[in-house]
Amino acid sequence: MDMNQLSFRIEGMTCAGCVARVERVLKKVPGVEQANVNLAAEKATVAFDPMTAGAEGLFEAVRKAGFTPHAEAAPGRDEEDRERAAHEAEVAGLKRSVAFAAVLTLPLVVVAMGRHLPGVQPAMLAMLPETVWRWLEFVLATPVLLVAGRRFFSAGWAELSHFNPGMNSLVMIGSSAAYLYSVLALLAPGLFPAGTANVYFEAAGVIVTLILVGRYLEAVAKGRTSEAIKKLMRLQVKTARVRRGGEEIELPIAKVVAGDLVLVRPGERIPVDGAVTEGVSFVDESMITGEPVPVEKREDAEVVGGTVNGTGAFVFRATRVGADTVLSQIIRMVEEAQGAKPPIQRMADRIAAVFVPVVILVAAVTFGMWLALGPDLALNFAFVAAVSVLLIACPCAMGLATPTAIMVGTGRGAEMGVLFRNGAALETLARVDAVVLDKTGTLTIGRPELVDFLPVGAGTEGELLRLVAAVESRSEHPIAEAIARAARDRGLALPSTDGFSAEPGFGVEARVEGRLVQVGADRYMGRLGIDLGPVADRRGALAAGGRTPLYAAVDGELAALIAVADPLKEGSPEAIEALHALGLEVAMLTGDNRTTAQTIAAGVGIDRVLAEVLPEDKAAEVKRLQEEGRRVAFVGDGINDAPALAQADVGIAIGTGTDIAIEAGEVVLMSGDLRGIINAVALSRQTLRTIRGNFFWAYAYNVALIPVAAGALYPLAGVLLNPMFAAAAMSVSSLFVLTNSLRLRGFRPLLANPPRADRQNRPASNPLRPAPGTTGRSAA
Repeated sequence: MDMNQLSFRIEGMTCAGCVARVERVLKKVPGVEQANVNLAAEKATVAFDPMTAGAEGLFEAVRKAGFTPHAEAAPGRDEEDRERAAHEAEVAGLKRSVAFAAVLTLPLVVVAMGRHLPGVQPAMLAMLPETVWRWLEFVLATPVLLVAGRRFFSAGWAELSHFNPGMNSLVMIGSSAAYLYSVLALLAPGLFPAGTANVYFEAAGVIVTLILVGRYLEAVAKGRTSEAIKKLMRLQVKTARVRRGGEEIELPIAKVVAGDLVLVRPGERIPVDGAVTEGVSFVDESMITGEPVPVEKREDAEVVGGTVNGTGAFVFRATRVGADTVLSQIIRMVEEAQGAKPPIQRMADRIAAVFVPVVILVAAVTFGMWLALGPDLALNFAFVAAVSVLLIACPCAMGLATPTAIMVGTGRGAEMGVLFRNGAALETLARVDAVVLDKTGTLTIGRPELVDFLPVGAGTEGELLRLVAAVESRSEHPIAEAIARAARDRGLALPSTDGFSAEPGFGVEARVEGRLVQVGADRYMGRLGIDLGPVADRRGALAAGGRTPLYAAVDGELAALIAVADPLKEGSPEAIEALHALGLEVAMLTGDNRTTAQTIAAGVGIDRVLAEVLPEDKAAEVKRLQEEGRRVAFVGDGINDAPALAQADVGIAIGTGTDIAIEAGEVVLMSGDLRGIINAVALSRQTLRTIRGNFFWAYAYNVALIPVAAGALYPLAGVLLNPMFAAAAMSVSSLFVLTNSLRLRGFRPLLANPPRADRQNRPASNPLRPAPGTTGRSAA
């Protein structure tokens, strides 16, 4: 069955109970397969059968639950502007409510508390009688509850009417109990036992004001948790300068299509993805890859929408537009990660679903016990304790513990070029104890390079390389390309050739400037009858060093010993060392023979070598490690490693950040540098520690303070918690969780990716093409 997925915003959620209620009503809609609601992002993601369910049915279910759904536009600057405007309106509304409530609550507290101060009480009672002061408290408290606190009553009533009480229900019951008790004591004091007709108007007003202050600060902080994704959205430009029909016109970005020629001026942000057709410039790709050095772009080089052009100007042909651009995919991936729930959240959701009803029950039991067993004026004690229990046990902190940390952690990862597909990947990566690196394209650069050229006999290195490269330039083999490229990099002019022929698996030959040049493996030289004895020792040393030896003969005589290799990426040894420092075992998986693989592994300090592994057996090797009790992260280039990436506990796709296979892994490193793995693991561990700290605070706080609010300290110390302090403590709980999560914004990479010289003079590679050096004569 094909499922559709819909994400939309939900207005009015305040706690974990709200999340549980919305998920429950959405899952009851016929055709809905799965529903995830994120409190911090205020969004729902629903998978449903389009033949049975639709957007309007989902929206109606949310409305009936007492919340307001809003359709979500496509990611982009316009959507980001709308969300920012909505958030600013929410913050401004809360700020007005706080100001209104504070203006009335401050004198309310002065009037109520002043009459109980020994030095002030006589003067106040001489000014006005007690009854008038009580009526003044009523006048001040009423607008605080009915105007500033209206949101709590409307939301709380909706919660109760759906038999699913949440935070608003607790605030509504607690504040209205204090208010109604006081009104009744004011209007009919004779109904109460002697000495218990007290008023608690100041408690009702302070409760509403303090919770409004907490909600305001929470809204401000929640806006910061999604700052990273807002920054990504701001990278998208609104217009592009396009050449059509010989004219240059400026178009809205939505009207740019693949194939358009787009003009980019110095300092401008590139609007969409494409390939350069004219001009040369350097482009700052740091916001995509995390690498700080601008990359040279010339003809055929790929450019990414959202990156910033330097001082040059160029024209490129658009290849990916709209939702297909790398930036749009990154935004979508980060949003999905922020909306998904990691396994650690499941238990929290189950607890939250029953938490508020249990708290109401505890409050009722507290009231009954104080009334039955309390001292004189037991009604007052019972009332104060029950209201304190209702207010202090807010589930807000529980609901925010995981999503706020996930939002900040995944957003910080995106800023560093580390993309987490979902929250589960972030949690699982924090728990891995073994990392398996696919050698070609991950540990190495993924294409062979000429590393040794040793003349044999009279010819000079430059002259012989010129002849050999001329022949190899006619071949399409990756090793041939490496030799020809090395000659060109040295500024050698390659002469023309005649009579070129290639024998697959052996070598090539051609005539160059009248001389017969033959290049190939040892078996090719053996077929030609050329003695390799003079270079046997050097050949053995090269092979032991993990290099592939080739030979060149000129006019039937051995002329040169050639060695090619797939070099290690810069920073690979440093990355392996850092992985060890994190307590991880590092294994290398390769199709190379064991001797070559062991040599490469020894050079970088790899613990375990999985050699001579065919591509189709990679997943089986990962599974074998898992059967040994290992939690495995597999790191591949995202091209032909899909089975192994899927088999691993966490699949990490590593690429260039331009045409990266984003769908390949649960974690994607936009930079091709292995050091990104260290930062991904360290960030995931820090995020998991933050979530655990949030949970400890949220649960330990409630477990510890509910008995205090119920009056557990009264028999020992004569202390009974005032409902005003309970309301303040409830707000502090949520704010602690938010500020603790926001600390992740300060996470610093353990290893920075330094400038790579090879990125300054080469076009961006395409990781979707098979990596050179994986077949034929290459060792890789």
